[in-house]
Amino acid sequence: MCNIAVIEFFHHYAEVDEFKDKVVLEIGSKYVNGSVRPFIEKFLKPKLYIGIDLEPGLYVDIVTTAEAATNIFGVNRFDVVISTEVIEHVYDWQRVINAIKEVLKPGGYIYI
Repeated sequence: MCNIAVIEFFHHYAEVDEFKDKVVLEIGSKYVNGSVRPFIEKFLKPKLYIGIDLEPGLYVDIVTTAEAATNIFGVNRFDVVISTEVIEHVYDWQRVINAIKEVLKPGGYIYI
């Protein structure tokens, strides 16, 4: 899920070295009003981009919750974790943040 302001943010501020040849997880990746994924895959060239969401849809590779990410992928798995316009819809947002921290490699990047 993403609006034009988020897409513009990535166009202006995302650095190639933060993404190139890196493993990226997007939480809440279902296409609703836009997506950063096409831009990131085309111009920033990650090694692997995995999108998860609660529902199947465009840009969703795995249907699951953020809280289950550690069980599915393991600890310290991703160089970059993206989660735009998701946290404000989650009741227990602290669990989501903890899940993000668990799957993120040390020194990795979080885009919220």
